[in-house]
Amino acid sequence: MKELLLTLALCGDIMMGTTYPTLRLPANDGAYIFSDVAALFQEADLAAGNLEGVICEGGTCSKNTEKANNYAFRMPESYAHLLKDAGFDYLNLANNHTNDFGTYGLERTRQILDEQGIYYTGLPDCESVVFEKDSVRYGICSFGHNSYTLKHTDTATVTRILTDLRPRCDILIVNFHGGAEGSKYSHLPDGPESYLGENRGNLRAFAHRCVDLGADVVFGHGPHVTRAVELYNDHLIAYSLGNFCTTFGVNLAGVNGYAPVLVVKVDREGRFVEGRIHSFIQTQGTGPKLDPTDKVAQHMRNLSLTDFRGDCGLNISDNGTLTRKTR
Repeated sequence: MKELLLTLALCGDIMMGTTYPTLRLPANDGAYIFSDVAALFQEADLAAGNLEGVICEGGTCSKNTEKANNYAFRMPESYAHLLKDAGFDYLNLANNHTNDFGTYGLERTRQILDEQGIYYTGLPDCESVVFEKDSVRYGICSFGHNSYTLKHTDTATVTRILTDLRPRCDILIVNFHGGAEGSKYSHLPDGPESYLGENRGNLRAFAHRCVDLGADVVFGHGPHVTRAVELYNDHLIAYSLGNFCTTFGVNLAGVNGYAPVLVVKVDREGRFVEGRIHSFIQTQGTGPKLDPTDKVAQHMRNLSLTDFRGDCGLNISDNGTLTRKTR
């Protein structure tokens, strides 16, 4: 009898266009920004990513955008259906853009995601979510590095949330926003890292702890570039899936424009069976477009081999196929 597998489709940062400080929106009201990738999310049992900004009209920006490295993103409410239409089940809110328009922007974003039937976590009053889809109970929690998020550096809180969540679900997914930002931070440090004077965590230790506490898949974003993948104790960890659909206001030059979709197949116990890094590349205003050369997957393979000294636990083929490395 063929083993029954579950397919998860995962990606990084999503910012479909912004109305602040000026209108910078894709053509045709964004109708085609997910056209090359939607099938991967729609065909998956569960699809998840990171919402890099708020969805609202109006409100007051909470950031001083005149300051260097201070950006604010506000997506039009009319774009919200694009996320549901593309197939997303879940979006992370534990990031440094969730509070770009203060309490109003955050509350309106949550209302809109609720209306679309998209789940979210990452804040003190939404620590985790459990929902059933096709008779499978998925549990998801997420962590960031900002004061208003659940922090991945808060070991006691991470432990408490995962310990509570594990017995209530069949498949447990942990999502995080962490790491220093920019192409020079593509490599995963073997220890803590900081950026702009802020503690961005020891992400290897955090991800391993999550698996030890029962997480089946751990995936991250935040550096605006891709990072290594690793198989740890039978469970897949992706340390950053980079920018995914960030149409304006984000540097997309070179590796910053790499926009993979990580498709992971797990068994009913949540153990890794196989996967693939699907390669896409962004250009300004277009959303992710197919990379026929698979250079995104090859770049992530090189990072994985280098950062884990050839022992990331996975074989990664030229087209991004992931298989368990036999020892």
